[in-house]
Amino acid sequence: MDPLWITIAFFCGFLIRQLGLPPLVGFLAAGFILNALGISGGDMLQKVADLGVTLLLFTIGLKLKVRDLLEPVIWAGTSLHMTVTVALMSLVFMGITYFGLPLFTDLAPANILLIAFALSFSSTVFAVKVLEEKGEMSSMHGRVAVGMLIMQDVLAVLFLTASTGKLPSPWALVVLTGLVLLRPYLFRIMDRCDHGELVILYGFFLALVVGAKSFDAVAMKADLGALLIGMLIANHPKSKEMAKSLLGFKEIFLVGFFLSIGLAGVPTWETLGIAALLAALIPLKTLLYFFLLCRFRLRPRSSLLASFSLANYSEFGLIVAAVGVSNGWLDKEWLTVMALALSLTFVMASPLNALAHSIYLRLRERLARFEVSGEHPDDLVGVDLVNVAIFGMGRIGSGAYDFMTERCGTNVVGVDLNENVVQQQRDTGRNVMLGDATDPDFWDLLKRRDGLARLELVMLAMPKHRANLFAAEQLRKAGFTGTIAAIAMYDDQLEELRLAGVDSAFNFYAEAGNGFAEHVYEQALRSGVLPGVCQVSS
Repeated sequence: MDPLWITIAFFCGFLIRQLGLPPLVGFLAAGFILNALGISGGDMLQKVADLGVTLLLFTIGLKLKVRDLLEPVIWAGTSLHMTVTVALMSLVFMGITYFGLPLFTDLAPANILLIAFALSFSSTVFAVKVLEEKGEMSSMHGRVAVGMLIMQDVLAVLFLTASTGKLPSPWALVVLTGLVLLRPYLFRIMDRCDHGELVILYGFFLALVVGAKSFDAVAMKADLGALLIGMLIANHPKSKEMAKSLLGFKEIFLVGFFLSIGLAGVPTWETLGIAALLAALIPLKTLLYFFLLCRFRLRPRSSLLASFSLANYSEFGLIVAAVGVSNGWLDKEWLTVMALALSLTFVMASPLNALAHSIYLRLRERLARFEVSGEHPDDLVGVDLVNVAIFGMGRIGSGAYDFMTERCGTNVVGVDLNENVVQQQRDTGRNVMLGDATDPDFWDLLKRRDGLARLELVMLAMPKHRANLFAAEQLRKAGFTGTIAAIAMYDDQLEELRLAGVDSAFNFYAEAGNGFAEHVYEQALRSGVLPGVCQVSS
């Protein structure tokens, strides 16, 4: 049935994409279609799904800093949200039991707490997919959302350990210590892997063997082993290259994950109705995220975007429900209900996240009342009076910065939303500040402080096309009349950028050859040794 999986998954994802929704919604629909056709997932699909989740957590670890998890908004915010969510949902379910709704009538208080606990998690897979697609993994709201998800994963593992009655092996501490001690040697091997297929294969080795298998061998959750080993090598210079190399593999394997959710059970009108009821509680969970994040001094925009990415139920809810069914605590129908509720929340959250920036713009004044006064970790910094501003200080942005300062003698500032990148750039002597080009508040602040007065050129060099597109639109709305230049990866993106008000749009893959030839020509010109054909032409 593998060709059938691929065919239905592709066409469902393709059709959903034409509607402006993420393809993962189509993959969920494909799972339900396969289910309706009487096709079961089988061991192979489950292995593919597990592999996708393992690689996902490994790549998260490659980008995660331990100190991020120690911030109060992460550990305290997660604990508070889960506690309040479990309490509120338990009260709701206890009220429902008095109405004689199927599956609720015979639930004991302990069973109700278990279901509420399962629904208190948010999906790591969904949130990371959404944040990566929008290029917001390194933003304040992206880092907070991922940090809270990691804390939830840790709490889920503690529950699974307690519920099965199986403690980690006495060798678990030895494995943890051994992995930490192995770190320098893992770095040395990575240094000698050069680039290409060895880096990819080494990533698979680290995630699936060193991380996952070592944890599994001592009765700890394999996925957390992959996460930990990713965190241990996150500071290596090649960690970003490895994450990019594994991206395609992770995306394909995660298709299996979404298919497996749709194939988790055969829906009935009864289970579908209860799942819809559970999905209707998602606004309560989302509002609680927003309120708590505001109380931890995030600005309303960061709180809203983080809350939207967490506005769903989690695959861990399925695991908790499976444990409850296997231990006889819940009826087996609850597993189908959880799968349906998870799928419904994915469908609900996809357009919500796609329209997140537009929703914030409409509600900005109303949301401002929830802002807590004082210093915020994501406070805006206005761009100084400069001639050129470059957004996105990766390799392309850094090269553009150096060119404009050395060749044009202009006053240049670089802007990036990743504080680690900002610090690294400052250490090299570049004038770089923290800022998010997709934040409309940033452009409003820039306008109020007359930051647009001397600004003549804005260069958008962010890696995600949607971020460059949105920034260009915000610039023109703010009244910027200077020149906007932006990069793109594909020709069809060039036209979108031009329609958004970009004056010069470049396909950096196509322009790479021109840049290389120009560099060689200028070097030869300075050395006085020009190729014969160039001398004739000149």
